[in-house]
Amino acid sequence: MITIDGPTASGKGTVAAIVAATLGFHLLDSGALYRLAALASIRYGIGKDDPAGLANLVEALHITFREGCAQLDGVDVSGEIRAEEVGNRASAIAVHPEVRQALVARQRAFRKRPGLVADGRDMGTVIFPDATLKVFLTASVEARAARRHKQLMQKGFSANMNNLLRDLRERDARDMNRAAAPLKPAADAKTLDTSGLSIDQAVEQIIGWYSEVRVYKLKCSKVPRRKRGVY
Repeated sequence: MITIDGPTASGKGTVAAIVAATLGFHLLDSGALYRLAALASIRYGIGKDDPAGLANLVEALHITFREGCAQLDGVDVSGEIRAEEVGNRASAIAVHPEVRQALVARQRAFRKRPGLVADGRDMGTVIFPDATLKVFLTASVEARAARRHKQLMQKGFSANMNNLLRDLRERDARDMNRAAAPLKPAADAKTLDTSGLSIDQAVEQIIGWYSEVRVYKLKCSKVPRRKRGVY
């Protein structure tokens, strides 16, 4: 079990996908779940400040992930959920404890053998607190804005750097200051600043950390337990 948390555009989604593929693990993009909920709230006219209505909507949603595609009510919406409007709505509704609680069981259900890599904002602190390795990915807001700009342009969305910088700072503030599961590193997480790293370098570091943890646990498992009363 590996968790990779961090702010928007820190690279955690791309890195998590490659780490999972390298290890042959399953992948949980928790952000996609919140974006699906956000898209549904826009479609069905549920206000972002209506926690009860949003929680009921989340519990009733028909969500599936197939071959890398996110489906809502049987329709592929992988492209739609990456729009900035949806991302901003996802950040806004994620502040509600009712919405977060409604998604907990869905997220934990992804944990299957042989392993799982989960990326998000509270994977290591709330959803999988017993993870084998917890990573907190970060980067400067300027580096993250540049990445987001490139991603949006490649996908055919219009983007303005000044607007992206403003949106990222606002989303960071919401995520870090919300009462329910605020964005922060787990106490035992390893922090990795990706501002000056390539994707391959970030992946290599995380795989290295995971290998170290596995070797340590293997050594500990081979240490014989002391017999009762013998010191």
